[in-house]
Amino acid sequence: MSSVETVALLERSVGYALGGLGGVTPAALGRATPCRGWDLGMLLRHTADSLDALLEAVDTGAVRLHPVPGSAPCDTPPDDPAAVLVAALRSGALRLLGAWTAAGDRPVTVGGCPMHASVVATTGALELAVHGWDIACATGARRPIPPGLAGLLLDPAMALVTDATRAGLFAPAVPVPGTAAPADRLLAHLGRDPRVRQARGA
Repeated sequence: MSSVETVALLERSVGYALGGLGGVTPAALGRATPCRGWDLGMLLRHTADSLDALLEAVDTGAVRLHPVPGSAPCDTPPDDPAAVLVAALRSGALRLLGAWTAAGDRPVTVGGCPMHASVVATTGALELAVHGWDIACATGARRPIPPGLAGLLLDPAMALVTDATRAGLFAPAVPVPGTAAPADRLLAHLGRDPRVRQARGA
C-alpha cells in the first residue's frame, strides 16, 4: 500500500471514529464497551492517546511504548468531561491527518523496532476504526464499520494481529461464518462479537 493510499485509509478511519462522537454525554462515560473492563470514558482517553502516539511517530520518527492508556485517573474538569474528551479526539485527529499527509513513508521506530511509517499508520487506522465501533456500541448508535473500510482493513488486521501479537492487546478471535461480511470478520478477528452492536442498538 502506497503512502497516499495509507493516508486515505487513515482519513477514512478517523472520519468513521469521529462521526460517532455525537452520542457521547457525561452520563454515557460510565457505560460498558466491547473492550472488557473498560468503560466509555477509559476508551475515549485510550483513543486520544493513540492519536498522540501516531503524532509522535510523525514528529519524531519514533514511538515509545506507553503504559496501557485509560488506566490513569481522569483529570478533565468535572463540569463536562465528555465535551473535553470529544474535543481532544477531534483536535488530535485533525492534527494527525495534517501531519501524516506530509510524512511520506520514512522509517519509524516503535519500542526500539524499526518499521515503515505506512505500517504504523495502518495500525492506527485499524485501531481507530474498531474503537469507533466500540464507541457506537457504548452509546447505542447503529454505526457499522463501512464495508469498503472494513475490507481494506481486514488483510492488515490478519497480518498485524496474530497468535504471537494478540496477548494483552486483543481478546481471542470470535468464530464467525466464512460468509460473514468484512466488518463482522474484522471485528471477530479483533476479539469482538459483531452481534453486540445489533443487541445494543435494538
